[in-house]
Amino acid sequence: LLEYPEPQRVGETSGKVALYATCYGNYSNPDIGIDFVKVFQHNGMHIDIIEKEACCGMPKLELGDLDAVDRLKEANIPLLARLVDEGYDLIAPIPSCVLMYKQELPLMYPDDADVAKVKAAFYDPFEYLWLRHKGDAFETDFKEALGSVAYQAACHQRVQNIGPKTRDVLNLVPDTEVTVLERCSGHDGTYAVKTETRDKSVKIARPVVRKIDEQAPTHFTSDCPMAGTHLADLAQSVDVAEHPMTLLRKAYGLEGAL
Repeated sequence: LLEYPEPQRVGETSGKVALYATCYGNYSNPDIGIDFVKVFQHNGMHIDIIEKEACCGMPKLELGDLDAVDRLKEANIPLLARLVDEGYDLIAPIPSCVLMYKQELPLMYPDDADVAKVKAAFYDPFEYLWLRHKGDAFETDFKEALGSVAYQAACHQRVQNIGPKTRDVLNLVPDTEVTVLERCSGHDGTYAVKTETRDKSVKIARPVVRKIDEQAPTHFTSDCPMAGTHLADLAQSVDVAEHPMTLLRKAYGLEGAL
């Protein structure tokens, strides 16, 4: 699967990328990682999968377990900092994990040089693709239209203040119209799967679910697969939530996982 073209720097991007697969990507849906590899390679980039990373620590942070966050930081940051030293930019398929390295850990460890180094090299994946597009290094040889796309912008992506880059990239696909739903899904970490908070989570999700069903889109997507799955389970007009990178892979006409 992995190919290694010579990386070409475009603007601030090196074209040499390490994918932090995340717990979700490793254990719940590894196919997302394959979609990342295929899309980034199609765009002439060198992409590697980071080996032996630990959880980013966001779930423990949300539960207030700062000792666990510290242990995970000590496991991950030296590995990621070494990759940055080797010339890699860093991406991840889950906005919460990107946010952990771009914002939360830098706030918790403001004097840690390696944390700062990792922060500077970590990108939202569609932020990265958009930067490549601005430098005329993003392929637009799309084979399939996506039609009507309902896109729930994940809270942990919006707080990064990078703008709606997922929408912007998907809108480059001809005959595709992306409708952005900027409202919380209600999943909120484990909020949607705990007995004591499930009903509140569903109530929070209802306004987004109504918008999805009103649109009855060809595709429904969210940067956060957990948020997307929660909303798709509640909606009547869609059966599944697809990761935006999966939609991009389909638009290119690239084969998915076997």
